[in-house]
Amino acid sequence: MLQAFHGGTFLMLPAACRTVAFVVLSVAAHAAFAEPLAERFMLDGKLAEGETALATHLKTSPDDDEARFGLGAIQFLLAFEHLGTSLHAYGLRTERAFPGIPQEVRELVPQNDSPQELSNEDARRIVQTFLDDVVKAEATLATITTENVKLPLHVALVRIDFFRQGTPVNAAFILDRMQADVPADALNALVVAFDRGDVCWLRGYCHFLAAGCELILAVDTREIFECTAHLFFEKVKSPHRFLQEEARNLSGLMGWDVRLISDVIAFIHLLRFPLHDAQRMQASLEHLEAMIDQSETMWVHYRAETDNDNEWIPNPKQDGVMQVDVTEDRMQAWLDTVAEFKQVVKGTKLLPFWRGANPARGVNLRRVFTEPQTIDPILWIQGTAATPYLEEGPITEFAAPEMLRRLSNTFGGTNFFGFAFWFN
Repeated sequence: MLQAFHGGTFLMLPAACRTVAFVVLSVAAHAAFAEPLAERFMLDGKLAEGETALATHLKTSPDDDEARFGLGAIQFLLAFEHLGTSLHAYGLRTERAFPGIPQEVRELVPQNDSPQELSNEDARRIVQTFLDDVVKAEATLATITTENVKLPLHVALVRIDFFRQGTPVNAAFILDRMQADVPADALNALVVAFDRGDVCWLRGYCHFLAAGCELILAVDTREIFECTAHLFFEKVKSPHRFLQEEARNLSGLMGWDVRLISDVIAFIHLLRFPLHDAQRMQASLEHLEAMIDQSETMWVHYRAETDNDNEWIPNPKQDGVMQVDVTEDRMQAWLDTVAEFKQVVKGTKLLPFWRGANPARGVNLRRVFTEPQTIDPILWIQGTAATPYLEEGPITEFAAPEMLRRLSNTFGGTNFFGFAFWFN
């Protein structure tokens, strides 16, 4: 149906392209069946109005899980709309920071010529708001109990006003601007019948995003913000005001602008985050555990399906709209991967340690969250930051050549990462 995705091409797209596809294609719009209540608002790009209307509808029809699914999907998309609106208001440096981007694409992320001044506290509030939004969406989706719930949507026609400029756009419009070789008729006709398994799939992504937000809020970001946020935002509250008096065009890196290069080096140097709130590290861990639970549960629902109805993620007996085969081998390999990751998160298996001569010594990832210290990526690369978390015990099979070969053979080498992004 959608030629650009035939034969697994979607899974080989660059991460940025897959992210665009995920945000727009994962939840969305007009069905060839009875139109879901949520769809009309998604098609019009009126997500806030849709949230209000669906919440009101559910007060009088509390058993309407299709509407509840639509509400959760709208709330998930609103999280990105709110995020983009805040970034624009505070002067995210889109056009001026990246002048090499084609004009047709740059128009989708307009520069704010009159931004508000952004402080470290403001930046953390933006992250907190995004966290609150995805947690809200997950809570709505968690109340869905109907086993045969369906939300059929024309996913390429969903419109999102990312920067709240009154010009919502959809996937069809974006792909056309990017001059992607995707027939417009195919995009307009693309329908995904999201079902019970997909409820868990979206809940899993909510938990994944929430875990990242909690991790950011768990550490002290003040120093790196005050010294380097001017690279990304137009007007920053910082004691180092002189940093904003100079040209900040990132293309200057190619021209060996020494001051700009020094800013980038400072950014790398300051990737050391003192602990700010240990409870948020625990909260991040809990979201990771919930994500794993949803990843396991969604496959229980997928495997039980007997229909063949425009599937987002099919089981081996179904056809999916992405036209990528989900074979029994691929499904089982992925479930084994999830099970292995679950043991790592629980601390019953260790991550392999890359220093020293003891092959039985590994890193207890769980203790990184339950016994948090300053997060220093450079020292983690060196190995010394891992010292408090080193133990002897069973090492995860992720380090075993046999499992790596199995994943490579089953998913087609680096295509594994595309499947991981798709499968959650």
